[in-house]
Amino acid sequence: MDTARESRKRRISEVSEVLRDGSISPPPKRNASAKNDHFQTHASTDTNTVKSKVPLASDKGKVEWPKSKVVPSPVQLNFIEELPAISNVNTISLGSILGDPMIKECWLFNYLFDMDFVMKHFDPDTRELVQVKVVHGSWKREDTNGIGIEEAAKRYHNIQIIKAYMPEMYGTHHSKMIVLFRHDDLAQVILLTANFIERDWRMSQAIWKTPLLPLQQSNPTPTNSLPLPPLGSGPRFKHDLLAYYLGYGATKLQNLISQLKQYDFNEVRGALIASVPGKHPIHALDTENSPLWGWPALKHIFSHIPSTNTPPPPSNPEDKNQNQPQIIIQISSIASLPENWLSKTFLPALSTTLPTPSPPPPPPKFSIIFPTPSEIRNSLDGYSSGSSIHLKISSLTQAKQLKALKPLLCHWGAGSQHQPSPTTLTPSSIHHALYGQGQAPAPQSHPSIRSAHRAKAAPHIKTYMRFTTPSLKKIDWAMMTSANLSTQAWGAGPTAKAGGREVRVCSYEIGVVVWPGLWDEDGEGAEMVPVFGEGGGGEEGEGAGGEGEGDGERERDGDRERERERVRVGWRMPYDLPLVPYRDDEMPWSAEVPCREPDRFGRRWMGYGS
Repeated sequence: MDTARESRKRRISEVSEVLRDGSISPPPKRNASAKNDHFQTHASTDTNTVKSKVPLASDKGKVEWPKSKVVPSPVQLNFIEELPAISNVNTISLGSILGDPMIKECWLFNYLFDMDFVMKHFDPDTRELVQVKVVHGSWKREDTNGIGIEEAAKRYHNIQIIKAYMPEMYGTHHSKMIVLFRHDDLAQVILLTANFIERDWRMSQAIWKTPLLPLQQSNPTPTNSLPLPPLGSGPRFKHDLLAYYLGYGATKLQNLISQLKQYDFNEVRGALIASVPGKHPIHALDTENSPLWGWPALKHIFSHIPSTNTPPPPSNPEDKNQNQPQIIIQISSIASLPENWLSKTFLPALSTTLPTPSPPPPPPKFSIIFPTPSEIRNSLDGYSSGSSIHLKISSLTQAKQLKALKPLLCHWGAGSQHQPSPTTLTPSSIHHALYGQGQAPAPQSHPSIRSAHRAKAAPHIKTYMRFTTPSLKKIDWAMMTSANLSTQAWGAGPTAKAGGREVRVCSYEIGVVVWPGLWDEDGEGAEMVPVFGEGGGGEEGEGAGGEGEGDGERERDGDRERERERVRVGWRMPYDLPLVPYRDDEMPWSAEVPCREPDRFGRRWMGYGS
């Protein structure tokens, strides 16, 4: 028998014996390759070095809260080996998620799978011991994704395949999630925007993780008990997550549900936003038996989030947009949308805020970030990355839709990919740098470009954000999700046949919404600010940066003056600010359209169907 094979079998047997004995210490590790070490180093950029209120799990799973007012971003971007170090600050790799030898069971939810790519990221000494559950929706016999998963299960004895119930012809199992159960009785839920294929991890992606969840110390509260916990709390996240799993059918994910019921979600901050295929009520009690999905759920969540827009008197009374909120939609796919769906259904849902006695904020301005052909051409994978970014413009209806969307469209990474000088740039000088037209204007006193340093990694990430004002300094809420801009993902408009009380959803989707109030434990106020990588929490990566950094807010009570520092929560930005709108002659990337100019590999794009 092959000596190396015999040695490996013996090592696996020894590890199995240790785990059967109940030890929670990881088995001895072999020397990892330099590449794996590189992944771990970058992914483990320690967010705890930034003093924050992010919960830290002790060895026994007990959560402790550091005393501080700065909270690192609840989302991280993916580590990309081909990018420079400045682009990989506080990033996370798939290897750092799956490579922990303490993992005993792993549930993988996604649309596309390359199981050889996934399996190589588990710890080499425990790879064959981890019970891997693959949940996918590729039900057609000729589907190459489903065929690949089935073949992988023959090569890896520890893979179990679970096919999602797919009642809608045009729906997909698009949710992207990992659930981990560990030998030390901790668990973790991870939401992400990447498929489990290698190319996706060279594109810009986002990852959100719960803290390590300990087992509950008492019997779990029934998930359908009323009243429900408040939105954004850990118990409510747990309730909604288990309701989502029940959407696959009463028994399909019963094993996963029964396990997660035993865990304590109290330290989770965020509201689950998900879609499940089928016809669902628009207005419901939101219990386990009648949850809200898609855009009705979105509207419900936002109706509980206050707008922080309390505009002062405008310095220029004629400028009515000076204090206008701005909602930025950043996605990797725009479907063919029914007429008026955006204006009558989806954008009003995004615009919803908590009703207040004071005058409401102005209606928000909307922007959509979508890459241009030049941004795809100059990305790490060149035109190949464009096969993961979708927009059809060939039919008359699609061309009409594009004309309506065009005023909203903005560049993916206009500032950082052209390497602006440290000199402060104005919007007009940005245009000159990009397009080389006219004479470059002299620098003026305008906000400089805040670079996310991710322009070279084409966007497969999906984020939706509401900024308080056009300055884009403060964030009212932020959402990371698998859902793109489509009725399949968010649900169609109200069904007239059901008296406007139903919405039809086609796909499985999942994401999370966060807002600053979730970290306002002391009632002293909190704010969320964009983070660009160099720091942990705060604008432009400068600690808790932004206007008035370190000054706090001064309040006078009679003759006494005290300083109150607000909690400041960062949100890691994947794109540059300020936004750069499309020029009149620019078009968004569409894989249907040929591109004759060669990409960085010298390849040309012939266009689908050509």
